[in-house]
Amino acid sequence: MKVLLLSANTEKINMPVLPLGLACVAEAVRNAGHEVILVDLMDQQNVRTVLKDAVHGFQPEIIGISVRNIDDQCMEHPEFLLDPVKDIVGDCRSLSDAPIVLGGAGYSIFPESALAYLGADMGIQGEGEIAFNALLERLDWKADLSGIPGLYLPNKGIQGRVQFTKNLNECPLPSPGDQYWACLPSQNQEIWLPFQTRRVCPLNCSYCSTPTIEGKILRKHSPARVVDVMSRYAAAGINRFFFVDNTFNLPSSYAKELC
Repeated sequence: MKVLLLSANTEKINMPVLPLGLACVAEAVRNAGHEVILVDLMDQQNVRTVLKDAVHGFQPEIIGISVRNIDDQCMEHPEFLLDPVKDIVGDCRSLSDAPIVLGGAGYSIFPESALAYLGADMGIQGEGEIAFNALLERLDWKADLSGIPGLYLPNKGIQGRVQFTKNLNECPLPSPGDQYWACLPSQNQEIWLPFQTRRVCPLNCSYCSTPTIEGKILRKHSPARVVDVMSRYAAAGINRFFFVDNTFNLPSSYAKELC
């Protein structure tokens, strides 16, 4: 299938963030034999024009939209961040008949209400690497969608229990040669590449959304794999990384081995 993936995040709080999660999903989808284009809307001046060019030029059979944040987490003057995403969904709807699927960390926190508010056709809570490929296969075969992990349908709720990959080494990491990083800023800008070596934090704090987004069982890439991928980025000229692990020093034995 022809898959168009859109990173809807345009917030530059602290620093512009590259769409790491969506790039991982894109790599998994490509590995499954689909044709994929990823469009990062972060620095686009005219989102409508960018969407029009992408949709008309690629003619996608399905459109996936990553929702990174619900709000800016500022208690004094909170800013709701879903309205720009709603506009993106509306633009996609006017440009294409392809089904629109939501995903991402922000969506996963409030999957049912976010799906209703944004008006998409469906959404996936949790990791998308396996669930999104399962959805593509069912849609391609025009098969029943029940049982797909974490899939929400409007007014029908969740279709299958959320599942998380047990072995994180089975999840692809995008490499510097992948087309998904065409969204990288120019070499004149300071590029900080997000990198995740493990998913989940085992502390289970009451205020934290991590268990909802990534599950409750810690999973890790092997340190050797992490170093191999980072080395390829460094060879390509990218040498500033920031780790987006929820708690880098847990477990401390893994952190020490990685360092």
